[in-house]
Amino acid sequence: MKNQIQKILMSTLIVFSFVLYSCDEDAILKEVPLDFASPENSFITVDDFNAAVYTMYDVARVMLCASEHRPLDYIFGTDLGYNGAQQLNARFGSYLATLTPQSEQASYHWEQYFKIISTSNIILNRIADSEMTADEKLVVEAQAKLFRGFSYRNLAHLYGGVPIVIEEIGSPKTDFTRSSREETYQQAASDLEFAAQNLPGITEVRDGEINNLAAYHMLAEVYVSLERWTDAIDAASAVINDPNTSLMTERFGSRKNEPGDVYWDLFRRYNQNRGAGNTEGIWVWQQEVDVPGGVLESGSKQGCQLERDCSPRPWSFKYKDPSGVSPFLSLAVSDYTGGRGIGRFRGTDHFTYGIWQGTNWDDMRNSEYNFVRDVAFNNPASEWYGQKISDHMDLFRQTNDDTIRFFYPYPSKVTTPGNHPPELYVDPELKTLNASTAGATYTDQYHIRLAETYLLRAEAYLGSADPAKAADDINVVRSRANATPVTTDEVNIDYILDERMRELGVEERRRLTLNRLGLLYDRTNKYCNGNPVAANFGVDVQTYHNLFPIPYSEIESNTTGVLEQNPGY
Repeated sequence: MKNQIQKILMSTLIVFSFVLYSCDEDAILKEVPLDFASPENSFITVDDFNAAVYTMYDVARVMLCASEHRPLDYIFGTDLGYNGAQQLNARFGSYLATLTPQSEQASYHWEQYFKIISTSNIILNRIADSEMTADEKLVVEAQAKLFRGFSYRNLAHLYGGVPIVIEEIGSPKTDFTRSSREETYQQAASDLEFAAQNLPGITEVRDGEINNLAAYHMLAEVYVSLERWTDAIDAASAVINDPNTSLMTERFGSRKNEPGDVYWDLFRRYNQNRGAGNTEGIWVWQQEVDVPGGVLESGSKQGCQLERDCSPRPWSFKYKDPSGVSPFLSLAVSDYTGGRGIGRFRGTDHFTYGIWQGTNWDDMRNSEYNFVRDVAFNNPASEWYGQKISDHMDLFRQTNDDTIRFFYPYPSKVTTPGNHPPELYVDPELKTLNASTAGATYTDQYHIRLAETYLLRAEAYLGSADPAKAADDINVVRSRANATPVTTDEVNIDYILDERMRELGVEERRRLTLNRLGLLYDRTNKYCNGNPVAANFGVDVQTYHNLFPIPYSEIESNTTGVLEQNPGY
C-alpha cells in the first residue's frame, strides 16, 4: 500500500507518514517533464486529482474493512467479543501483549490515517494551479477535507490528541508536537463542515461514493465528542430528514422471496447500495470478486474477513453418530453452519445472550435468520442428517473448544449462506467450500447506515438532557425490528451502547465508539473479564487502554521535538 501511494503521489512518505521529500529547487534547473509523470505534472486534470482521491478510498477501505487482520482490531477485545483461539499476542488476546508502543496495532492505524491526511494535504495544496473547473475544484476540495476530517476524528478517538498538519510538507520535519484531543476534534469538525456543505447529495453520486450525508453523520459524531449537543442533533437531523433516506421496512433485494426478514435482506449479496433500492446505506464499502481493485479474490484471503474470524467451525467437531460417521461434512459449507469460519472471534455472553434477554428475545435482529443459535447436520451420509446440534446437546458440549470455537451463536450478517461465489465450491451440489480461501464475507459492507444515525442522535439528545427524544429515536430503530419500545427512564448511555450492539454488532467499528466515550475499559472489563472463560483467554484490559499508545517509532523519529506518550505505556 505504501508503494501504491508513492507511485500515485510521486512522493516518498517519511516521518509519521506525512512528510514528503522533494527536489531542492535552488540546486537544479526548474523543469517540468513532459513525457513522464512527476510531482510537477501529476496534479493537472480532474482525473489526476480523482486518482489521488481513489487512493484515500482504498487506504480507508483496507484499514477498516477489506483485509485479513487490521480491520478486526476494531472488534476483538471489546464488549462484543474476544480471541477464542488463545492467541495472546494477536487480535487483542492479551492487551498487555498486543497493545504496546512497539506493536503493529499501534503503528499501523496511525500510519494509515496519516497517509490519508498527507494525500489530502497534497490535493488541497495543488488545487489552485490545476486545470479543473471551479465546480470540479470545489468537489475535490470537499472530498479531500472529508477524508482528512474522517482521519482526524478517528485518530482522536484512538490516540487522543495528535499532531495537526494541514499543509503539504516538502522536506523532512522532526519537531512535531501533539495538539489536544479537543483541538484534534475541532480540526475534524472544520473539515467535515466544509465537506457537508459542498459534497454532492446522496442521489447525485455513484454507489460507494462519499456524499454530503456521510459528512453530516461523521460531523454529528464529532460534535457529540465536543459535547456540542445542539449542533450534533442538527447534523444528524440533516441525514435523517433527507427525503432520499429511510430505514428499510419491507422485504427487498436479491433474496426477498426466500424465508427471512427485512433485517436479513440488508446483509444479502448485492443489497447494500441504492442501486438495489436500499435507502438506508449512507456510505458503503464496495467489494467485487476477481475484479482489479475489487479486493475480493477467490483464491486469497483478501476482502472483508468477518466470515473467517467470526463464524464458527463445526466441521472441526470430532464427534460421530452411532454408525461412526461425522454428522458434519469435513469441509466448510455455504450454509448456516458458518461458511468457511475458523472460530477466532467468540462473542461475549453479553453480546450473545445478555442484550437479548426478556422481551428482546423476540427482536427481529435475534431471529433464526439473523442470529444463528442452532444448526442442522449437513452430512447426507450420517444417520443424523437433518437433525440439529440441540438434539444432541450433551455430546457437543464436552470441551471449551466445542462452545468457544466449533459452534457458538453468531450473527448471520458475517456470512452469505447459500450465496458464496460459485468458483469457491468444491462440490456445487453440497456447496462445500475451498479449504482455506473461502473465508471472505462476499458482500459490500456498510460503513455508515441510517440506523446508526438515529442512535447517534439519541446519544446527542441524551447529552442535552432530553431522554424522551432519545427514546423516540431509539424506538424508530426498535420498531423496524418489532422490538418492545424503550421507556424514557430506561435510556442511558449503556442502553444506547446495548442497542448499538443489537442493531450493528460486528458491523460497527466498536473500538472507535468505546474509545471516544472513554468506556472501552469499563465495558470490556465488565463483559469480557467478567466471564470466567473469557478471562482465561487473556482479555487483561487496563484503564489506560482507553487510548492507544503513540507508536514508539514516531516518538523516536521526532528528534528535535517532543511527542508525549499516553499515560500508562
